[in-house]
Amino acid sequence: MSKDPFKTRLEIAKKKALKRDLSAKKHNPSPIGTAFKLSTELVSAVAVGTIIGFILDKTFGTKPWLILIFFFVGVIAGITNVIKSAKNMQK
Repeated sequence: MSKDPFKTRLEIAKKKALKRDLSAKKHNPSPIGTAFKLSTELVSAVAVGTIIGFILDKTFGTKPWLILIFFFVGVIAGITNVIKSAKNMQK
């Protein structure tokens, strides 16, 4: 005995709605997750810049200068990454 066409269409519509709900949840991260991502990007860029500056200072013997230069380069790179990520999240 064949199924009722209405029940078949209803089952298909429910499956599509469930898929749509699951995909919508994937694209909406929690605000805490978003804040953690942005802060991690900023802190990691500053840390990497400072470490590179420290290593180069030890190598060349120019103690505070390269640390300061690469620290500020890291800050600029981190802010740029945060701005790019924020723009991508708004799309």
